[in-house]
Amino acid sequence: MLLKRLMRQHPGLFERLGEHKSKRFAFRPADLPFTFLIEPAEETVTVLRCDAEIHADAVIEGPFFILLALMEGRLDGDALFFSRDLLVSGDMEAMLALRNALDDCDIDLPKDLSTLAGPFAPMVAHTAARIRGKVLFEEPRSWN
Repeated sequence: MLLKRLMRQHPGLFERLGEHKSKRFAFRPADLPFTFLIEPAEETVTVLRCDAEIHADAVIEGPFFILLALMEGRLDGDALFFSRDLLVSGDMEAMLALRNALDDCDIDLPKDLSTLAGPFAPMVAHTAARIRGKVLFEEPRSWN
């Protein structure tokens, strides 16, 4: 449902992939027990257990919030790749095409997805944006 909402709000996203639209992209959050398999040509997302066999043309692995920030274009994917905070394998050309397509779409997840909350949309968008800011841009605090 979330992917369909994003596709409705950013209709050109998958068209920007060009020849790579038929490729399969896997996103593996390193801190969650599942993988997202996205097939742009079919406009589908499949959620699989992390131990399931995955047939993808390109795979990116990293912490969940970093993957979300990459989708929004809020972090430098190249820097994360070279610092080894992200692992990318498979068809690098397809992954670059996806990155460029995402960069061109101006996705704002809190704003785009808050519309699902109906009359609570402004509150959900504000809360999600604050969480995003704290997770991505604040220094970790020591517990002791």
